[in-house]
Amino acid sequence: MRSSWQALLLLVAGLLAAQGASADNMKLLHSERSLYREVLVYETGDVRCICFTRFCRIGRQTCQDVKHPDRIVMNYPQMMLSSLFVKPEPKSVLIIGLGGGTIPRALHELAPEARIDVVEIDPAVVKVARRYFDLGDNSALNVIEADGRVQVKRALREQRSYDLIMLDAFDHEYIPEHLLTQEFLQEVKALLAPGGVLAANTFSSSRLYDHESTTYASVFPEFFNLKKENRVIIAANGPLPNADQLRANSQRFEKAFNSFGISANKLLPLFSRKQDWERGARILTDQYSPANLLNLGKN
Repeated sequence: MRSSWQALLLLVAGLLAAQGASADNMKLLHSERSLYREVLVYETGDVRCICFTRFCRIGRQTCQDVKHPDRIVMNYPQMMLSSLFVKPEPKSVLIIGLGGGTIPRALHELAPEARIDVVEIDPAVVKVARRYFDLGDNSALNVIEADGRVQVKRALREQRSYDLIMLDAFDHEYIPEHLLTQEFLQEVKALLAPGGVLAANTFSSSRLYDHESTTYASVFPEFFNLKKENRVIIAANGPLPNADQLRANSQRFEKAFNSFGISANKLLPLFSRKQDWERGARILTDQYSPANLLNLGKN
């Protein structure tokens, strides 16, 4: 899990201003080179973060207030959890991307009856989440070490379905390209139960923004577009709720969200259906990948 570079700048600036910190004050707690990436844990004052680059120069995957571990520090997990305003009582949840485990731990508290499967490709990230971010050996969370797309295909073969699917898989740069294509989103939609909801953490601005948006729209013609540093896309396998339904559902979670330092009332205005992308942008497919776009103009 990670924020956009805008979120990184805001978060770092806030931490440094509040605590008089500098890069020299970032205490390195853990460092290892896994099969997939470098996995680092830094602590600045009371905030502990997972990063995939030295001194978190590209992005932070998960941050936790070590004195108040239930408080959700970053904005994007708050927006991801607001998908409960669309699907307030999920019985089955699939989360692709573990990070420090902030979202699955909070979901277990907010929807205690739900079966939660969490897919993480990197065993090193699982180890760090258990050791440094209070994930522990929570029996309520079924952590699966696998590639997210492989696990989606496996679940389809086993004829499973989920009420809520969350996409939160990042490498050191962005979302892995095979988790951004139309074919993948079609597989995810097929895995959703009727009325099931998809929440996806993305960047609020990038060279891929228009293409990413048209790709989601090709599979989910309507979706909510939430922005606060990052963008979170919330779509459904069926009609989206209207404003009154959203408001009623948000009120159900007001007290519970407060315990995580989240204001349900402040999240509600972020639910926008505005299409702020170039509708003619080319759809991302397994044959036409983000890598093609990122390399445009470099030759």
